[in-house]
Amino acid sequence: MSLPEAVRTARTRFETLTRRGASAPGLGVALCLALGLALTACQVRPLYGTAPSVGALDQSDTVQTHLASIEIDSISSSNGVDKDARRELYNELTFLFERGAGTPDKRYRLEILMDQATAEVGVEQLADVPAAYTMTVNTSFVLVDKETDTTLMTGKSFATASYDFSNQRFANIRAKRDAGQRAARVVAADIQARVAGYFATR
Repeated sequence: MSLPEAVRTARTRFETLTRRGASAPGLGVALCLALGLALTACQVRPLYGTAPSVGALDQSDTVQTHLASIEIDSISSSNGVDKDARRELYNELTFLFERGAGTPDKRYRLEILMDQATAEVGVEQLADVPAAYTMTVNTSFVLVDKETDTTLMTGKSFATASYDFSNQRFANIRAKRDAGQRAARVVAADIQARVAGYFATR
């Protein structure tokens, strides 16, 4: 069947159903009720909406409330981790959790271990020196209930950012710093989304 024929067939069937619904009001009402029940059964809701978490008794017990109640421990790191990237991860997580809403009582603690690695991705032709690098930030995190000292969730997150290498020393230092900060922001967004997903299903 060609496309025009298929369109004509579909239109004919739709018009037939419409005429039947008009001649049988009961059918139209039944269709409306069925549609309403289907929409009522839908459980999709905004992740950061004002509706309480699943199974919550307190109507103010929202995902955003839980996120704002997380205390971020000083980020542990191995040797060689750029302090700017570590600070960027901490500050970005603080903003994403609290959203400028102040600092309520902290019910949870987030512990993070951070690692950083750099690798060459290109070599300058005839000079045998790197032309670009990739910066990878790896993290392992644990969410703990402060009252019971119970581990609620664990996870890993990583991100990679690249930067160019030139014969300008200070430009290279700045480019490396920027790459670490970019990767840290991506990791922060990923951790925040995963922790929010945890609270949304509790």
